[in-house]
Amino acid sequence: MMNYSHKMLRDDALKGKTIVVTGGGSGLGKSMATYFLELGANVVITSRNLDKLKVVQAEMEAQTGGKVLAVACDVRDYEQVEAMVKASVDKFGSVDVLLNNAAGNFISPTERLSANAFDTIIDIVLKGTKNCTLAFGKYWIDKKETQKVVLNIVTTYAWTGSAYVVPSATAKAGVLAMTRSLAVEWAKYGMRFNAIAPGPFPTKGAWDRLLPGDLKEKFDLAKKVPLKRVGDHQELANLAAYLVSDFSAYVNGEVITIDGGEWLKGAGQFNLLEDVPEEMWDMLEAMIRAKKSK
Repeated sequence: MMNYSHKMLRDDALKGKTIVVTGGGSGLGKSMATYFLELGANVVITSRNLDKLKVVQAEMEAQTGGKVLAVACDVRDYEQVEAMVKASVDKFGSVDVLLNNAAGNFISPTERLSANAFDTIIDIVLKGTKNCTLAFGKYWIDKKETQKVVLNIVTTYAWTGSAYVVPSATAKAGVLAMTRSLAVEWAKYGMRFNAIAPGPFPTKGAWDRLLPGDLKEKFDLAKKVPLKRVGDHQELANLAAYLVSDFSAYVNGEVITIDGGEWLKGAGQFNLLEDVPEEMWDMLEAMIRAKKSK
């Protein structure tokens, strides 16, 4: 039987490469970073919480025997991003791949969002991706380093849009446009730009935050996927590893969807939340607030 949780690439596929994964300390970022290490890469993981990152760093190194650098970096702040570029280069000599994975999301009727909440998502997703892309891009161009790869994590609602996640949809659409634009403009500098649009790949943090309590049962995302299941983290890691490896050297400006056919079945991953009554949004908001203040 075909096992989709098996590892795809040969063991040394990323040997000698240094890969920066923003938001690499948890969820899908952590799964991808761990597989890169298994394939021989050095990995830099970033997020705002250094203590948490250090724990993950120790865990990853023990599990893979690879080298990990943990750097505290708020991708919204260009100076912190520049410092992260410098720390990565100081540690490993050069960086070959940037994986823009850091993200944030609020699931909410748009009229309930403050202007600040809307900005927060755009700042992390769009501005954060821009900051990292610009900082590394300028560095590579300045140093005349070639054969570099930028891989951006987007979402299928970057092109369909989706109700109830409007800031995220808006920001991810911007990231997709940036991916395609720079794939053309910066190819002459030896850079490739691609994106992955994952469907539902449940991660403890994100899905618990977004759909607390029994809501997860009510809105079982597997039911929306023609293949009747959600994704396995290794499937996404396999695709990401391929796209940052030399095996994909002719793939440029592409966005690859990995969602079991979900978006084709019903555009807008969160459109089904139309069925949530006002009172439940009140409860949800209270639950999310309570979780945040813990």
